[in-house]
Amino acid sequence: MKKRKRIRTVLCIVAAAVGLTAFGALAAGGAGSQSDPLVTLSYLTDTFTGQIMDKVDAAIAQRNAQLLRELGGSGSAVSGAASTYTAVTLAAGQILYGEAGCEVLLRSGSASCGGTASAGLTDATAGGSLGGGGALEANHLYLMPESGSVSTSGGAVLLVRGGYAVSP
Repeated sequence: MKKRKRIRTVLCIVAAAVGLTAFGALAAGGAGSQSDPLVTLSYLTDTFTGQIMDKVDAAIAQRNAQLLRELGGSGSAVSGAASTYTAVTLAAGQILYGEAGCEVLLRSGSASCGGTASAGLTDATAGGSLGGGGALEANHLYLMPESGSVSTSGGAVLLVRGGYAVSP
């Protein structure tokens, strides 16, 4: 009986050692290691990145188309919105309509503030305001506190930053 017990104990120890060795070997060289990665680098750089970039490009194009529809919906001849100043040339009789916060700087020509006396422009250079019908001074920065407009009778060149539209 003692002999059987000893054989059984030795067999259990050998089985446990074999099991632990096999488990260790699988854990050390299994999936996810350098030799057998779960995802290969070539898949990430060649396939996956290209798919993600295609999806991003499609989303950007869709958003740009939506923004163009929203901006172009006013029926204006020219429109824009930028984070930098854009040179806008107004011909005689044209009107520039700006959104709230739009900045306008008269570079050359003559232009006047459209609208009523209460809905004018803020002259940031002089620290005052310009009522409806008042003439813009060259190289003064004007802000539109509400939707406002600038018109010209003889043509003008303006620098504009923010949302605007030009009508004929």
